[in-house]
Order: sequence, then structure tokens, then C-alpha cells
Amino acid sequence: MTEVRVGVFGLLGSGNSGNDGSLEAVLRYLRGAHPEAVVDALCGGPEAVTARYGIPARRLHWYRGEYRTASGARALASKGLGKLVDAVRTAAWVRGHDVVIVPGMGVLEATLPLRPWGFPYSLFLLCASGRLLGTKVALVGVGAAPIRDRPTRALVRWSAKLAAYRSYRDGLSRDAMRATGVDTTRDDVHPDLAFALPTPPAGTPSGTVCVGVMDFHGGNDDRPRAGEIHRRYVDGMTRFVRTLAEEGRPVRLLTGDACDRTVVAAILDAVGLPLVTAAETTSLAGLMKEAAAADTVVATRYHNLVCALKAGTPTLALSYAAKSDALMDRMGLGAYCHPAREIDADRLLEQFREVEKRSAELRRTLGERNRDAARQLRDQFTVFTSALFPAADRAHAPATRKAP
Repeated sequence: MTEVRVGVFGLLGSGNSGNDGSLEAVLRYLRGAHPEAVVDALCGGPEAVTARYGIPARRLHWYRGEYRTASGARALASKGLGKLVDAVRTAAWVRGHDVVIVPGMGVLEATLPLRPWGFPYSLFLLCASGRLLGTKVALVGVGAAPIRDRPTRALVRWSAKLAAYRSYRDGLSRDAMRATGVDTTRDDVHPDLAFALPTPPAGTPSGTVCVGVMDFHGGNDDRPRAGEIHRRYVDGMTRFVRTLAEEGRPVRLLTGDACDRTVVAAILDAVGLPLVTAAETTSLAGLMKEAAAADTVVATRYHNLVCALKAGTPTLALSYAAKSDALMDRMGLGAYCHPAREIDADRLLEQFREVEKRSAELRRTLGERNRDAARQLRDQFTVFTSALFPAADRAHAPATRKAP
């Protein structure tokens, strides 16, 4: 088979388990459907990506302090120089590939605090380099949302326009890009890539409740009241967890990013009961295993929700963006969402008890929806192969026809 050079790009290996789970799903697809592919990465945490997935990786940014607030003339000059150096570095990396894949992630949204000259600029460099150098750039199963900040919106819009292939993890994402002026006529919608990962076996009922927490300060538009939002979120979660523990329920606190550990520590310190423990998970596989062993999950981060739903465990979402509501609705649990910005612990407990009463019914619903998600993702990868690996697709076609 002819060797195909494939690059993967994004904030991968940086401590966000959702991003890394999307990468894992794409690598599984490539190793199964395109064993001839030679894969490497341009990413946020190259050492972690190489250690975990066994592929060569290099750092996304030349300037190591890219995501720290610049203080002083030297830091500002280094950050500015880094933007110029990254343009050259990105183009040189893109040129060495036939296809570059951006696997999942919310790369076309700003539902969490985001500066235009951070990742949006990096994504624009990638897509512009691909268009100029003839390398196909594919945004696969990505998330998008309306963006008010004009520079960020412009960079995101042009990145999408310059990409050779786009698919989205929900209809809201496609609608958001259409509203910016991107032609989405040929763009598909499929479930989140994490639904392609293996499902852990279901656990036996134990009374355990998994509570996924987040270092939540609102989104880009919430910066003026970020501190207030954070305090209210932590206070609401603490009260909810304390109530469950006082009722004798074991509670496992889950995270989805390294930064979430500060919230876990705050809740553990405030509650101070032995029934409340923290899970040490750094991957979606670990999160799914925790969710599968629980009776019920209450979670904030998007990919904590994905893991719980994928595991087939009745779930209540603390929703901070429309993507969470869309995911819950798609999986048949749209009635069980609670606003993360304005947690009402009493109302949250009412919703939680309703989820538990309908547990058996919700598990059946999730089983059906998960089977449908798996089928849709198989279709996604078939379309993706035809669009970006046409020669490989033809090479594989005869073998597919002969299979029993």
C-alpha cells in the first residue's frame, strides 16, 4: 500500500481528557482502516501524546508561555515574535503531510474563555497553510457555537472556510457555522467521536453517585462576573454533594481537565465526609469506567456527559452551553439539564431524584441511542475515507466486498 502521511492537530496532551479521547478515536480509525498511514502530531502536550499514543509529536507553539498572561515588555515581545515564528513552523509541518486531521474538540466555539490570538489564530494558520500548500485539512466531528467577539469570529469563520472537509458533533454546530457565512451544504453531523471508543462493562448497583465538576467561570461573555459565577457554582456543587453524603450515598468526584482539581479539593475540604472521594482519572476510558460503576451521574464538562451517556448510566447535566443541552436531547435525556451558571441545589436534588426513579427506563433509552450513535459514526468514517483517502478507499473496496 502507498504510504499516507497524516498529521493530527490541536490542544492534545494538555490535560483535557475530552480532547485526548477524540484523538484516540481517530487513531483507532486510522490504524484499522488505514494501516499504511504514518501519523504524527502538532499539539499542546507533545511529550504526553507520544508517551500515551506512540506517535511522534512536536509542540504547537514556539513560545512556551503562549497561554500565560504576558506581563512586561519582554514577555509581550516574545509572544508577538512567537506568532510570526508559528506561522512558519505551522506551514512547514503542514507541507509534510497529505492530510491533517483536527479530531473533534470545540475548535469553532468560545463557550469557555478564549483569546483570538491563542488557539483560533493557530487553527487559522493550519487551515490557511493547508489551502496554500495543497494539503487537505479536515475538521472532523468538531463543535461550533455563535461567537460575539469579532476577531475570534473572523478567525474561526475563515478557518472553517479554508478547510477541505468539515463535520460536526451536533446540528447546533453546523447551524452556527452556517450563520457566519460558511457554506455547510455538504457538511455532515455525527455523534461526538468519543462514542466510537470501547464501552466498559456495566457495574453492579452500589448506590454510588459520580459527580463531575469543573473549574467553571462562565464563557467569553461572562468575564465581568467570572468570580461570582465560579463561587456560585462551587457553593451549589458543595451543597449538593454534602446532601448526598449525609443521606449515606457514596460520591465520586470526577474531573475532565487538570485545572478541575482545585474545585475537587475545595469540595472535599468543605464537605469533610469519608463517603466523598475523588477519582484519579486522566482519560475518557477511566471516566467511562467510573460512570459505568455508578448508579447515577451528575456532570458539568461536556465529555464527562459523553462518558456517562456512552456508559449507559442515567445522567443529569449541569449545562454551561447549548452543546450540553443538544447532547442530552440527542440521547433522550433532554429533560434532565440544570444551568451551571445558576445552580439551585434544591431544584438540582429534585431533578436528581427524578432521574433515579426512572433509572431502568433511562438505561433502556441510552442503550438504544448508543447503538444508533455507533452506526452513525461508522457511516462518518466511511464518508471520511472516501473524501480524504480516495486511493486507499479503492484499495480497501475489493476486500470489503469479499468479506462474509
